[in-house]
Amino acid sequence: MTDIHASRHWHTDRPEAAPAPRAAERRAGSRAAQALDQARSRLMVTVAVFALAFGAVGVKLVDATVMSQGGDTGLAQAASAHAIPASRADIVDRNGVLLASSLATASLHADPKLVINPLEATQKLTSVLTDLDYQDTLAKLKSDKRFVWIRRNLSPREHYEVNRLGIPGLYFQREERRVYPNANLTAHVVGFTGVDNNGLMGIEQSFDSRLRSSSEPVQLSLDVRLQHLVKRELQNAVDEFQALGGAGMIMDVKTGEVLAMVSLPDFDPHSPTSDENARFNRNTLGVYEMGSTFKIFNSALALESGKIRMGDSFDATKSVRVGRFTISDYHGKNRWLTVPEVFMYSSNIGSVRMAMEVGTPAQRALMDKLGLLKRSPIEIPEVGAPMVPNPWREASTMTISFGHGLSVSPIQMASATAASVNGGLLHPPTLLRRNPGDPVPAERVISPQTSDQIRRLMRLVVTQGTATGAAAPGYVVGGKTGTAEKTSGRGYAKKALLSSFIGAFPIQDPRYLVMAMVDEPKGNKRTYGYATGGWVAAPLAGRIIQQMGPLMGISPIDETRPDIRTATEIHLNPRGSTLASY
Repeated sequence: MTDIHASRHWHTDRPEAAPAPRAAERRAGSRAAQALDQARSRLMVTVAVFALAFGAVGVKLVDATVMSQGGDTGLAQAASAHAIPASRADIVDRNGVLLASSLATASLHADPKLVINPLEATQKLTSVLTDLDYQDTLAKLKSDKRFVWIRRNLSPREHYEVNRLGIPGLYFQREERRVYPNANLTAHVVGFTGVDNNGLMGIEQSFDSRLRSSSEPVQLSLDVRLQHLVKRELQNAVDEFQALGGAGMIMDVKTGEVLAMVSLPDFDPHSPTSDENARFNRNTLGVYEMGSTFKIFNSALALESGKIRMGDSFDATKSVRVGRFTISDYHGKNRWLTVPEVFMYSSNIGSVRMAMEVGTPAQRALMDKLGLLKRSPIEIPEVGAPMVPNPWREASTMTISFGHGLSVSPIQMASATAASVNGGLLHPPTLLRRNPGDPVPAERVISPQTSDQIRRLMRLVVTQGTATGAAAPGYVVGGKTGTAEKTSGRGYAKKALLSSFIGAFPIQDPRYLVMAMVDEPKGNKRTYGYATGGWVAAPLAGRIIQQMGPLMGISPIDETRPDIRTATEIHLNPRGSTLASY
């Protein structure tokens, strides 16, 4: 019984003992859950602490970079410092050759408050950026400001080297730098921008808004090939004659487009010089008494008036007195001269007598129509105002007839001459490429008949007159020389000459105008000491024409062909004699 009872007790005892382990498990689970909850709580607290810490750091950084300068000023400064500049459109020549473009660059700035050791930082920076001024950089890094520029527009190599230094408190900002692939070649026309990419000269300045707001390139009328040609030949002349400088242009007489414009000395637009002479655009900003090239307009005035014909003669036997001044000829013929002879021999006396016969009102009216009494509308800011006599007396009429007493810019001179030879239409000069097929603005200033006579006179000067050096065989050149004494105080400096030539080709049906001007050339052994337009500027223009003809697809022709002779001869009536100008 006992054994049975014991057995029963054992059997009944097992089911009663089973709940004990489940209760232990519940107690163990409860402790694990408690531990897990506690771990979660601690983790949340830790996360919160880190969040607060990072938040505090963020607030401190915002305060350091934005708020420390106080109010709106600091905010504006930070905004300008960290803004990414808008892209600036390209500038290209008439054939799409790149003249100006923008490249992304890094600019270096600092928060002096975060620079731990300004002295060490300055030493490191100046070892990498060798053009930095040591004392200036040190002063910046020691200042109380929160933002200072160290160097704008680093090169990729400079960016890399500065970054390697690992100096706390230095930062890079993305900016854009303007680059000019042709450097000095088009500097006076294209201009340049400042460190903030604002246009400061030339096309960059006058088209600043358009370049900022549009991605379309601004296409100029310039042809880089012709620009190279003009610069090379002009520089050779300036060097040979030890001149102060020079100016040269090529213009399409049928459209007014400027295909080349060079002013010497020039400058590098990447680092614009403070030298005003180098930045001075002699073609547009300079105004000069252009000398005998003005006889083109005096002859047009005479012939257009109807009062004077080609066969008319004028007394050039003696000088003309104007008050205390005397007007004479450089190499006087001391006889009566016909209109073509006055032009061919560049007679000042004959020109004065022609102008006086037509009169002052007519002279002023034509000069105004030719655009010589107001600023040129050319599309750059550097444009000079002509110096117009006021009052316009009889003496002014006399001196203006041979290019003194009225100062104009070379671009005005070129535009007016183009109108004189292209059939009598004045086209506004432009540095922008005109779209083929678009109407070209034009204003009639002289009749086609007068324009034809001017072409014949200009051809005569190259074949038999003062500009034989401008001849370019096969291209039928016509033109006019000018040699003007520069003004000095209330008088003229006899040894300070402005020697020039302006011409067109092919003269029987002109397409291109070439102008060359050399400022204060000095005669040499080759020129027998002469520094006049015929010795200095005419050969220069002839070399340009000889080389540009093939570039522009103009085939040389036989200049003695009957049709060319017919188109360029001058017939003198009523005598019936002929001056050949072929």
